[in-house]
Amino acid sequence: MVKRHLNNNIRKLRFEHAEMTQQQLAEQVGVTRQTIIAMEQSKYSPTLELAFKIAVVFGVTVDDVFSYNPDDET
Repeated sequence: MVKRHLNNNIRKLRFEHAEMTQQQLAEQVGVTRQTIIAMEQSKYSPTLELAFKIAVVFGVTVDDVFSYNPDDET
């Protein structure tokens, strides 16, 4: 099994921001709802530009949204 190195707090941040839906976030950052779902499930790693767009929507830093753990190497 491949471990994912990029973790995120997108779901938590959405709920902390008036229970924003996946669709609302997707529209604000210019992707599909399916992309947001895949990111929340750690099945998709966003581009750097998308990571910054998500951080801007929530008014936080990229580090507050995403974390990278190289120790998860398999």
